[in-house]
Amino acid sequence: MHKLTRRTALLAALTVPFTATAQDAYPSKPIRMVVAFAPGGSADINARAVGQQLAKELGATIVVDNKGGAGGNLGAVEVKRAPADGYTVFYATSAVVLSPALYAKPGFDPYADFTPISLTATIPLVLVANPKVPVKSVKDLVAWGKAKNGKANYASSGSGALLHLAAALFLKETGWEATHIAYKGSAPAITDLLGGSTDFMFLPINEASQHVKSGGLTALAITSEKRSPLLPDVPTVREGTGKTTMDMGAWQGLMVPKGVPADVTSKLSAALKSTLADTGLRERLTGQGSVMLGGGQQDYVDYMRAEGGRWAQVIKETGATAN
Repeated sequence: MHKLTRRTALLAALTVPFTATAQDAYPSKPIRMVVAFAPGGSADINARAVGQQLAKELGATIVVDNKGGAGGNLGAVEVKRAPADGYTVFYATSAVVLSPALYAKPGFDPYADFTPISLTATIPLVLVANPKVPVKSVKDLVAWGKAKNGKANYASSGSGALLHLAAALFLKETGWEATHIAYKGSAPAITDLLGGSTDFMFLPINEASQHVKSGGLTALAITSEKRSPLLPDVPTVREGTGKTTMDMGAWQGLMVPKGVPADVTSKLSAALKSTLADTGLRERLTGQGSVMLGGGQQDYVDYMRAEGGRWAQVIKETGATAN
């Protein structure tokens, strides 16, 4: 009995430090960062920049895994079903709160199935037109569009995507109609807009700026409250229309599946805070037009709920669908 007691005590003593070491070892293998959209888009561009710096802060390898499809739903479901161990993280976008208003069964609940870590950045949208469209301002576009009697068209990265909803809201607010042409991602939409197959669209500034500066697209307005240093000559939609309802951006943040241990989420949170404070990363993202966000878990939840309510109302009022 005495020998058994000594053996049990020895095992207990060995187990305690081993458990602590295992917990402290996170991350001990590569982390997969899921992006719910195709490579090359605004979310992917920022995810790779954030992931690169976050990997340095964690002393880990982060591999970006693009899981595009169904307006971002496939990527979200992929993360929801992943093991809750901190080795799958979600570079989420505004799409996570659009889906409940667009799809009867999106396959996930943005509030119940994930644990938010922190917002990262938001990217203002730019209203751009093909140069063959004879417009130089928002007022010009509205007058031209109304004269077209519904024969104008606009592109988006997909039905129900933020770029679609931004245009639908713009048309509603300025009182005219145009035909929506949905693409599978922003890249093919940009290609056709550059070629003149479509007339105008909204694009994240980090995707639009190179084409604006090269003269391939005409920038008419930006959806931020203030002008962007990246395109300082482009007025805000507020300036062009007098309306504040078009203040918006393609926001992003980091999430993990619900159930990830608190010590792991705390470590991710601390590392992401340091990541977002890094001067090099901030210069890289703001240099592409992003606006840095940050904040804690509750800030993220509050932001999501505000955005979810806002866009649910827009979807209802405009009749926009994901079909």
